[in-house]
Amino acid sequence: MKNLLIRSLLAFTVTTSTLGLSSCVKDLDREPEFDPTSALVYTDPANYEAVLAKLYSGLAVSGQQGPSGAPDLRGFDEGTSPYLRMYWFTQELPTDEAIIAWNDGDLPDLNRLTWTPSNTFVRTMYNRIFYQITICNEFIRETTDEKLSGRGVSGTVLENVKQYRAEARFLRALSYFHALDMYGNVPFVTENDPVGAFMPKQTTRAELFSYVESELLAIEPELAAARQNQYGRADRGAAQTLLAKLYLNAQVYTGQPKFAEAATYAKKVIDSGYSLTPTYRNLFVTDNNTVAASEIIFPVTFDGLRTKTFGGMTFLVHAGVGGSMDAAAYGINGGWSGYRAKSTLADKFPDLTGATDQRAANFVTDGQKRENNDIFTFTDGYALQKYRNVSSTGVKGSDTGGDHPDTDFPLFRLGDVYLMYAEALLRSGGSQTEALTYVNRVRQRAKASNITGSQLTLDFLLDERARELYMECYRRTDLIRFGRFAGPSANYVWPWKGGVLQGRPVSEALNLYPIPSSDLTANPTLKQNPGY
Repeated sequence: MKNLLIRSLLAFTVTTSTLGLSSCVKDLDREPEFDPTSALVYTDPANYEAVLAKLYSGLAVSGQQGPSGAPDLRGFDEGTSPYLRMYWFTQELPTDEAIIAWNDGDLPDLNRLTWTPSNTFVRTMYNRIFYQITICNEFIRETTDEKLSGRGVSGTVLENVKQYRAEARFLRALSYFHALDMYGNVPFVTENDPVGAFMPKQTTRAELFSYVESELLAIEPELAAARQNQYGRADRGAAQTLLAKLYLNAQVYTGQPKFAEAATYAKKVIDSGYSLTPTYRNLFVTDNNTVAASEIIFPVTFDGLRTKTFGGMTFLVHAGVGGSMDAAAYGINGGWSGYRAKSTLADKFPDLTGATDQRAANFVTDGQKRENNDIFTFTDGYALQKYRNVSSTGVKGSDTGGDHPDTDFPLFRLGDVYLMYAEALLRSGGSQTEALTYVNRVRQRAKASNITGSQLTLDFLLDERARELYMECYRRTDLIRFGRFAGPSANYVWPWKGGVLQGRPVSEALNLYPIPSSDLTANPTLKQNPGY
């Protein structure tokens, strides 16, 4: 099923790259192959599925040919700039989990939390978000009841397109959630705004929260039931998970807590028939679309033969290998000596052998130092090989050259929902007994010992989320929600926080990324986030 979605994606990506060129971001440079009109594309009902596939592919690939050529965005290295890779950089590198050895432009500023509004990676993540929103807006604009009726779309095709439209609204809500979480007060455009160059108005963080909430609530009944859609496509479980995340962080976004609502939606997901895959490691291998399908709620899908990109999973598998590690053991042709763990992540585990917690078995200590004394030395810090291009039975991925993995990225999964549910119960005064049950289910899968009720505190949950979800793009958001990331009360430090080895507190302004300087120049009506 994953390959069917990817084949549909590749059949039509050239045409769809040019749809919806109006954008929240005026400086988005695109290089289309040609300039079709929406009327031409949407005349043929067969094209709707292919355009939808393009929307999903926006999370994975960087352009039309892969691994390079005809990029969606210009002005930045195409291999570095896919959505998932940018999201991983901005969610993991500024935290207590990951550090990267590369001295690529201003990438080290993410390690040190010293970025500015002109940081290339901050800008490219922002541009990726709004490119994704733009192409979703165009699909939604072209699939109204009125337009479908005018084109004679009816019957089964009509019903399918209506569901596709709900999925496009989910993908747009996901990107607006990322904008809300990372940038706060951003330009706002929907399908109701005109096509073409104009100055979009800036919305407030609270207004954007309400919009994302209303979109997800509206499409929840229109999506396929949980676990009933094609693998890789959004269903009600995905929308409910995103709602739970939105509500869990509501106090950060709006100043008003919504932990009871977070518990409600997390429980909806839990009751939808998902189950933990028995083996933790199988969540991150090439056949995770089958052996871990019961746990994965919403993946970003990859295929070694059909989604070739040097971002995404190609980055996550290759960049974690270096030093004395055997690349062939991970199903690849060589390591890139990139990211490894900060010592503060290693400190979260009682031992790193995997004997008391299987989640620690992904640490590679041979030839590696525990401490991160030098950012640019790969062996300064334990290596981490969570993601692999081999199957659950040890079979190498489909790309015989060893470049591009088949492994999917589990953006939403049940283990996270269990921990969100437990946290929401604790914060809302819900059942501590029930919260303890779900935390211990996560620990039991990892072969870690159960904890008692007296041990279940918010501090423990923050550490447990690190143990369960490291390198999965949750950590920055988690640290901010727990008040540990930035600001005068965030005294928790880690190596290179604030630009010094021992770490130091940083400005509260860093809880948000800045609006890129390039967009402020392009749209003078925008105001910069405080502190930049």
